[in-house]
Parts: sequence; structure tokens; C-alpha cells
Amino acid sequence: MTGPRLYTFAERPDLMDHLTEVTETSWPEFMLHSNVATELWRELRASFLDFQWVLHDEEADEVVGLGYTVPLFWDGDVDHLPDGFDEVLQASVRDHADGVLPNTLCALQVTVAEKRRGQRLSGLLIQTMRTVAGAHGYAHLIAPVRPTWKDRYPLVPIERYMTWRRDDGLPFDPWLRLHERVGGQMLAACPDSTLISASVEEWESWTGMAFPESGDYVVPGALALVRIDRESGIGEHVEPNVWIRHDPL
Repeated sequence: MTGPRLYTFAERPDLMDHLTEVTETSWPEFMLHSNVATELWRELRASFLDFQWVLHDEEADEVVGLGYTVPLFWDGDVDHLPDGFDEVLQASVRDHADGVLPNTLCALQVTVAEKRRGQRLSGLLIQTMRTVAGAHGYAHLIAPVRPTWKDRYPLVPIERYMTWRRDDGLPFDPWLRLHERVGGQMLAACPDSTLISASVEEWESWTGMAFPESGDYVVPGALALVRIDRESGIGEHVEPNVWIRHDPL
């Protein structure tokens, strides 16, 4: 059995219609409804098809992995990092419209189908991003990373969680650990990376939970508490991430 083949969406735009199985089985339903991504992502992706990758299993004719990035300008100062995922999208759109020359590639997503995990495909996608960043002469590859196990500890601030280490010195979180193993460096917490704001009815539909009163709720898959306001009829989740930098190759 041969391994999956890596394409850009510029090479295989037909595969954009075959992403559902990977995305819908890899993310909690509410994560597919980020407000800024809903507004900007489709147009932004179309502008940068050479920076979006898909792993395609040729034998099974199915998509088994995705890697999304966008270019933008960042001056290299940790204090000047975008606030997170949402601001990266906004900055990339703004820079592209204003003709700002990018010097940074930002990874937005690395996702591998559940049945193909453990085959080092995530590492392959990260290395591809490093190679492409280097080929374009970019100074940085950065990523607002969503820690895999943070949903188990929604009450712990991301600033503390990201410092947790195993006895061998490697990060406690598996996804942060993989990034470090392939050369990534944790730069800073981004506690306000992604906003998901929707009606309480939508939140109940997405989570299968009831929210009888206003307050903060532990929701399966959420990295922090979800705030419900029954008076306004709105629920909000502000997802925390961790900024990681990789050296372009």
C-alpha cells in the first residue's frame, strides 16, 4: 500500500469538494462556525490555493489530510503577534488588499483523518509548510496551535497549560509535543484566538446540551468555558491557542 500523495489545491481544485469527512470528524461541530472564518475563509483560500495542501489516498480515492496556511507580514517581535486565528485571517486579507509584501507564512490548520493518525502525516504537512515558506523567502512560519488535550482542562488558563511538561521534559500536550519534536518553539499564549458567537439554540443543537440559565458551561470539545446569556439569547466561546514558530527550510 502506497502512502497518500500531497497536492496543492491549485493542482487539484476538484478535491475541495471532498473535505467533509476529514473536517467533520476532526472538529467539534461548533468549531466549524467561527465568525471570522465564516466571513473570510472561502475568499481567502481562493486567493492562496498554492498555500493550501491536501493529502489524497490515490487507491481509496479519498482525502486523508489537510494543511492550510496564509501569508502575511509580521515584524518578528513576539509582542506584535496577531491576537490569534481570527486576527491572522483579517491581517492576511488586509495585507493582500493593500499590496503589503508578506514575510511570514501562518499555518491555520493541520488535520489528518482519524483512521490515518499515527502515520506521521501531520509531521509531513508541517515540514511541507516549512519548505514552502523557505522557498518563498519568508522569514517565519508561525501557527496559532490548538492543543489536543486542552478540552480536558477547560478551567486551566492557557498560559499555565502550555507550560506543563512530562517527566522527560517534553510538553504534556500531544500536539504541542509533536510541534516541539519537529523543531517548533512555543512563543506565547494567544488566549483570545477564535470567537464563536451564536444563538443559544444553535449552541444547543451543536452540543446536544441544554443551557437552562445564564452562566459559564463546560462543553465537550471546548478548550475554555462557553458563556451563555439567556437574556440576549447568545452563547460565546473564545478559544485559546498557543503561538508556535518553526524555522523555514
